[in-house]
Amino acid sequence: MSTAPRASARGSADVEAWLADLGLAPLERADREGVTSWDLVLDGRRRAALRITLILDPNLALICWAHYAPPINDGFRRSYRKLLRWNDELPFVKFSIGEDERPLLVAELPIETADRDALGAAIARQLAVADRFHGESIEWLKAGGWPIEPVPATATGPGPALIARYADEVRELVNPEQPTGVDAADAGQPVAVPATGTARTPA
Repeated sequence: MSTAPRASARGSADVEAWLADLGLAPLERADREGVTSWDLVLDGRRRAALRITLILDPNLALICWAHYAPPINDGFRRSYRKLLRWNDELPFVKFSIGEDERPLLVAELPIETADRDALGAAIARQLAVADRFHGESIEWLKAGGWPIEPVPATATGPGPALIARYADEVRELVNPEQPTGVDAADAGQPVAVPATGTARTPA
């Protein structure tokens, strides 16, 4: 079998150009054995300081790996049920548990479909998910000393701008009638459950 790179391969220079176009500045970059990673920290419209690691295997996939919460140390069964319920509700992204029991929110972009807008929509979706479930995640965040205060509704930054830019792609996660920065649960409104049969980027 040939080991030559496929014509559809994307390189680290492509990803960095996409990030620049999206107005996102990585905190750091690492390269190891042909795989490159970048770390971002972004506020959403409600969730503060969501850390997202992008991992590029130029011949396989671009992975968006959001560090959703600290390691879970409470009743595992209850927490896992919550994560499984969210997985059932969400298209395009999935929760998993890392080796250190840390919840991760993952989106995988096959290298053939990876481009600026696919990456931008994936990150916007992760931010929108973190916003949507912020209220239900506070217990986990607080236990690890992570920020729990909601982002001010008047705040601006690359995260909210990305959500606005890809509003059509994340509309199933954002209630247009809900004031910015307010959870449906906090507002006393029911949370709509999106269809799950259209996932295009399984994790």
